[in-house]
Amino acid sequence: MTDINGALPARLQQIVAEFQMAEGREKLELLLEYAESLPALPEWLKDRRDSMEPVPECMTPVFVYAERQNGRLRWHFDVPPESPTVRGYAALMAEGLNDASPEEVLSVPGDFFYAMGLQQVISPQRLNGLSAILAHMKRLATEALQAAAA
Repeated sequence: MTDINGALPARLQQIVAEFQMAEGREKLELLLEYAESLPALPEWLKDRRDSMEPVPECMTPVFVYAERQNGRLRWHFDVPPESPTVRGYAALMAEGLNDASPEEVLSVPGDFFYAMGLQQVISPQRLNGLSAILAHMKRLATEALQAAAA
């Protein structure tokens, strides 16, 4: 596992700390609370869902969109309600990385969620999906940097 001290934006560090304090099943319950907090897509994006990035590595249909605002990124996810674990992860990623710079997103270690203890409550297959979501977010952050440089 990667040392994440200082590698995460402040809000994502707080979320990791929340999960570190939770024990056993409490981690899953916390993840489900995040699932309930995932915001609906904004109206302007509902009609442009085809412009969202699919995450085909996930068994669940997951779509992510990075909205660029003043050099920062706002994250929008579309994840079916019948997939609460994945919705929870998407919600905590959106909350933890909203208003982060592309560089901050790129600095997040690919395995940071191990520090949260999620491997204790979700399957290895789901962990692979979590890695894929972060990888797609990083790709969108790279595209944002390239667009800003152009």
